[in-house]
Amino acid sequence: MIRIIESKSAGRLLARRAARLSEAEATVRPILEDVRNRGDKALLEYARKFDNLQRKSVRVNASELEAASTRLRPEFRSAVETASANVRRYAEKQLPREYAASFGPGLKLGHVVRPLDTVAAYIPGGRYPLPSTLIMTAVPAQVAGVPNICAACPKPVDEVFGTAHLLGVNQIFQMGGAQAIAAFAFGTKTVPRADRIVGPGNIYVAAAKKLLAGEVGIDFVAGPTEILIIAAEGDPKFLAADMLAQAEHDTDASAILLTTSKRLATHVAKQIENQLAVLTTAPVARKAIERNSAIIIVRSLDEAAELSNTFAPEHLAIHHEELIPKIRHAGSIFVGAFSPEAAGDYASGPNHVLPTGGAARLRAGLSAADYVKVISVQQLDRRALKRIAPAVTTLARAEGLEAHARSVEVRLAD
Repeated sequence: MIRIIESKSAGRLLARRAARLSEAEATVRPILEDVRNRGDKALLEYARKFDNLQRKSVRVNASELEAASTRLRPEFRSAVETASANVRRYAEKQLPREYAASFGPGLKLGHVVRPLDTVAAYIPGGRYPLPSTLIMTAVPAQVAGVPNICAACPKPVDEVFGTAHLLGVNQIFQMGGAQAIAAFAFGTKTVPRADRIVGPGNIYVAAAKKLLAGEVGIDFVAGPTEILIIAAEGDPKFLAADMLAQAEHDTDASAILLTTSKRLATHVAKQIENQLAVLTTAPVARKAIERNSAIIIVRSLDEAAELSNTFAPEHLAIHHEELIPKIRHAGSIFVGAFSPEAAGDYASGPNHVLPTGGAARLRAGLSAADYVKVISVQQLDRRALKRIAPAVTTLARAEGLEAHARSVEVRLAD
């Protein structure tokens, strides 16, 4: 049974358990170094050991991707088309636009936008196949104009391989875990070196991304998935269903409801039990509900908003649109009774690769903008340089950089 607690007792629950990344880092560090030093040979050994790889290479042939797509049910193919079209339209709005303008006589400033050369998406192959994650990671990269889009998945699943073919993503590798992250970070004879690695994964994938951040770009270090819901009223069936939709992901997932209504809290708790009784994923969902989830009674919606900002949830569902201005930290916001988190997971358009573990205080979800560089452009004529020369030379000499100052003065000497 889910806990119902007062907000004054919520501190321990909202203070997430620290991920045991240090233990995972110790495990993956030698794997990363082995792939760095031995390349494909080490990668194949780990893929056979951990991923049960049977093929001779981790690279999946384009013909195999095409064959997988022919085995997809028509309704699945239609779902991929709908979801990818919506994700594409939304991603197009996220890209920064090139810009150039005059900032005074003789001074022209702006920026150009350039895609990364190569990006890699990690598609987990654990309890559930996740073709939706391939859509969420590959389509924004296509929108950004990335010429080389790669993906790794440790299991040969038709839904993932077939979706890759439907999207036109043909650089697919059957590999997983830290060894996949290492292969993309360093590059091997078979696997291209990526500029950025994106996508969720288990604690070992997260640890590998953390250790290699800086050597390769990453999106963020992800932890267990989570949802926080704020509702003073609503249909208990809807609220319970949303909490269970999150809880079924993983036994470490969390689902939290903040409400001012004790009556609603009681009804939602009963609905959770009723729905668990007929839920095929109940063995996983029940553990997440009992271990990491709760219904918290708050004194006001303002208090709920502040608690939410403290938690900085991956998914935030609110049933009161007027709360939006009070929300400072969230990975993605779902507004109203008919905006379930599942809609965003699959087909509404915004990305489902989102920051967890409080990282929403620092950034929002994956975006097409993550796949491009915004490069500044500046053009000055003699008049413009003369106008700012005193500031440039004074600051340069204050820093002891005499050649910097002279590089300006030599251009202005009569």
